[in-house]
Amino acid sequence: MNFKNLNPWNWVEHEHPSKTSSEQDNKKNLAQREPLSSYPIMRLHQDIDRLFNEAFQSFNMPSMFSHSHFNDSMELFKPNINIEADKNAYTITLEVPGVDEKQVELDIANDTLIIKGEKSDTQTQENDKEYHHIERSYGKFERVLSLPEDADQKNVDAKFKDGVLSITIKRQQISKAEVRHIHIKRAG
Repeated sequence: MNFKNLNPWNWVEHEHPSKTSSEQDNKKNLAQREPLSSYPIMRLHQDIDRLFNEAFQSFNMPSMFSHSHFNDSMELFKPNINIEADKNAYTITLEVPGVDEKQVELDIANDTLIIKGEKSDTQTQENDKEYHHIERSYGKFERVLSLPEDADQKNVDAKFKDGVLSITIKRQQISKAEVRHIHIKRAG
């Protein structure tokens, strides 16, 4: 039985804050990862907005609370990723619609792949428009992926097409640990 199949590689291990980082860094990292709806006060605010919306709709009145100032769209933009593997390579695809390929950076450091970029909000530049509802996410993003031991960090290829970044990392053979028998001598 192959126990590696039971314990898959944790690709997003480094996206969680380390226990040794400062309290300020932890708060910054927490704000970047958790949607605002995970905070009790924000959920209460959204529930109250929903109740008022339902009450006004039952009287065929327009909703007065359709855009909460504390909704999930205000969280930082975090692109979705897929990670696939075959015997030759790992393929990581990252959805970044509306992002120009020049806005994305790829780095490898200390066995981690760092994908950074920014999705610009073009609508705030149009001051003469009034927006009633916004669900699209904008802002800076960063995904930090832990690379497995057999990932060949010198053989990485990245392509960008139709808002999808595809990263291919070749797999390399890992030399098996050399087993050496040690003779035990009788003491005394």
